Amino acid sequence: MHTGCAQAASVARGTIRQASVYGARGPQLRTVFAKIRPMPKSNDRINLTNQFLIAMPNMADPTFSGTVVYLCDHTERGALGLVINRPTDIDLQALFSRIDLKLEIEPLLHVPVYFGGPVQTERGFVLHDATESTYTSSMQVPGGLEMTTSKDVLEAVATGKGPQRFLLTLGHAGWGAGQLEEEISKNGWLTVQADPKIVFDVPAEDRFEAALALLGISSSMLSGEAGHA
Repeated sequence: MHTGCAQAASVARGTIRQASVYGARGPQLRTVFAKIRPMPKSNDRINLTNQFLIAMPNMADPTFSGTVVYLCDHTERGALGLVINRPTDIDLQALFSRIDLKLEIEPLLHVPVYFGGPVQTERGFVLHDATESTYTSSMQVPGGLEMTTSKDVLEAVATGKGPQRFLLTLGHAGWGAGQLEEEISKNGWLTVQADPKIVFDVPAEDRFEAALALLGISSSMLSGEAGHA
């Protein structure tokens, strides 16, 4: 990963919850799988890349309570995602100034930086629409989004030449091989096909309900009991 985003994140260290173990979770996590997706009972696996994970009310770990996670990558080796609805008290103007980038685009000055997850919180991750520009370190997510970790995307944003829609996080959520599948099998996350409009256009405080609405439900319909939504 380019040192630029890592530097951007390190200056804010201490304001965001840290995790020392990759994919760490709190005790007795429960997640509920999407009502239309039963877990496979064979060696077949479900690829949840470009899906939302929606935490259920009985989420024991406050790190993920009430969160919506966008999954950027999901393979047999594990999964990587970004929490999209937990803004921090750091804004782009403050972050850019600390890495010697001058941001003068008024609408962006007070856009919040987000808590992306408890793993690698010293690093920055930029989720954005796929663009024709080629950044040094990008992962293309099936569905039209990209995740970039190199400073050149921030340089482009600072000059008004970056992606029009983006979300900058410090840290990410990570799962080792089989960990996410285990959490899902224990009924702890709802999952649904991601909608980029929720990531970029819906206010952060409304993204949880907006993600649930993709399933035709609301938080008032959710139960803390596993398997009941």
